[in-house]
Amino acid sequence: MTKRTGVFVCHCGNNIAATVDVARVAKEMGEVEGVIFSKDYVYMCSDPGQSTMANAIKDNKLDSVVVSCCSPTLHEKTFRDVTEEGGELNPYRCEIANIREQCAWVHKEKPKATEKALKITRAAIKRVQNNQSLTPIGVPVTRRVMVIGGGVAGIQAALDLANAGLQVVLVEKNPTVGGHMIQLSETFPTLDCSQCILSPKMVEVSKNKNIKLLTQAEVQEVSGFVGNFKVKVRQKAIYVDPEKCKICDDCAKVCPTVVPNEYDLNLTPRRAIFIPYAQAIPATYTLDESACLGLNPVVCGKCADVCEADAINYDMRPKTIVEEVGAIVVATGFDLYGKENLGEYGMGKYADVLDGLQFERLCSASGPTGGHVLRPSDHKEPKNVVFIQCAGSRDPESHCAYCSKICCMYTAKHATLYKHHVPDGQAYVFYIDIRSGGKGYEEFVQRSMERDEVMYLRGRVSKVYENNGSMIVKGVDTISGKNVEIEADMVVLALAMQPSKGTADVAKTLKIGRDKDGFLAEAHPKLRPVESVTAGIFLAGAAQAPKDIPETVCQASAAASKVIQLLSKDELMHSPAIAKVRLSHCTGCEMCVQACPYGAISLSGPNAKASVNDVLCEGCGTCQAVCLRAAIDVKNITQMQVHDMINACLGV
Repeated sequence: MTKRTGVFVCHCGNNIAATVDVARVAKEMGEVEGVIFSKDYVYMCSDPGQSTMANAIKDNKLDSVVVSCCSPTLHEKTFRDVTEEGGELNPYRCEIANIREQCAWVHKEKPKATEKALKITRAAIKRVQNNQSLTPIGVPVTRRVMVIGGGVAGIQAALDLANAGLQVVLVEKNPTVGGHMIQLSETFPTLDCSQCILSPKMVEVSKNKNIKLLTQAEVQEVSGFVGNFKVKVRQKAIYVDPEKCKICDDCAKVCPTVVPNEYDLNLTPRRAIFIPYAQAIPATYTLDESACLGLNPVVCGKCADVCEADAINYDMRPKTIVEEVGAIVVATGFDLYGKENLGEYGMGKYADVLDGLQFERLCSASGPTGGHVLRPSDHKEPKNVVFIQCAGSRDPESHCAYCSKICCMYTAKHATLYKHHVPDGQAYVFYIDIRSGGKGYEEFVQRSMERDEVMYLRGRVSKVYENNGSMIVKGVDTISGKNVEIEADMVVLALAMQPSKGTADVAKTLKIGRDKDGFLAEAHPKLRPVESVTAGIFLAGAAQAPKDIPETVCQASAAASKVIQLLSKDELMHSPAIAKVRLSHCTGCEMCVQACPYGAISLSGPNAKASVNDVLCEGCGTCQAVCLRAAIDVKNITQMQVHDMINACLGV
């Protein structure tokens, strides 16, 4: 049967036309065998461009289409919709020849770029002429969602989803939700109390009938696919019945074990049986098995002896819970870069060198000093405090290469809070430059400088060491060109934000990507900023990149809206461009099973041959590449099509 292919070449303004002779590409493609229509247009993605394409398909009775333009990531769906709706052609008989990102943008010489564009387009023509008409695969939907992480991002996403009528499973690895935000004293730029903002939302999570809260729990295994995930969660034993616990504190009073309190960043002690803080959700005590004198057998037992509510049960054991959900939101948050990594600032051995969260706890009314800023070493009021920005950030040689985005703002907040607590004190801030991009942020920094008389010194600190009970800070002021030495009572480091501990394991379990800095990778930084590369898994908060609270809440709600959109249908459509096995050629060697990054291939049948799960398969072609017997192909990019495409490029 004679092929009737149409080729449409886009100028993309000057993005392509500046480097590629678009008119020549369109003219020469019109001479390729099987091409009966070829045209160039300034913007093919525009409404007139799409109309031109739809009309050409109808008028010329085209059976396949190639659009030479930008990446298929951007406009493949656009043009396939045109072929289906406007041109009444199967959308899988439309292919994109990427002559922008893979040609125009990587070349400077127009003749060479044009030759490459010709080869790319010829290859696409050869491919599309052998494409099959495919039909999307329908996938049933489970209208439940799992949110991993109970910080402000996880809480916001869970509430948005629950209020939209979806059932939500909120998984948090700590004894309470709240994350790092609940540890803050106040938030910039309005200096609102963080507990006052977040506590009502935490309570709402506990009372919402659509939310199932699993604390002290971690995701162990995920199977299935978008719309139908099966998640295995392991929940630790807390040895206290939340329904019976009266939060009377009698158990903690008799507990003989004292360990550092994680909520106060180890500035205060706690008992082995404890409640993290007064507003904790769930509102119950929990027994830290690692700190207890012994539970198997019971060594102490004093807490159970004094518990009148009989809430303590030493026989509790960890349990595995299996949840079936249609989508997953990952909001695993951040941790601060360790002080122990900064040798120039004492490697964490000086009691009066604090990180930002420790200083927040000192300023907080619920903190270890009742809201009084006191030195941890001797509990005296510090009169000179040095704040060091970019501690561990923007240092590709030794630490983190990236900017942590919020440090400039929270350092200004810390200096302001310090002046509120110690009006006769002096605050110094060493900075590289000030990045205050946000509503009201620049004004906040200026107020810190002018009203609170915080002294900003532009330059890095080379060394911090202790001398006679004081912290000596050596640095430079690049504006005056002079070395600076300050005898400080306290030093506060604005440490880099980094992915929370365990993020790598979560990413591996969920089969989602991470960037070079370890943060979770989005599918596209501009067009799909809250989606992961794995369909049905979404990202929210600082797990994806450093960000402040407003941006975190925004992204959490965006992720929730994406999930609501996904699960609003009774059935999801999955791409039919998937792998297909030639059973006659398959020997059951399992190479494709091991190579598949999506776990979509298994051995089945009486002769144990490869079988593809149509819904799990993403059509990546990895299996096709490793198969020694050419027993597996991906629809519409078969090995014969690849062979033809190579020949087209070579001019054979």
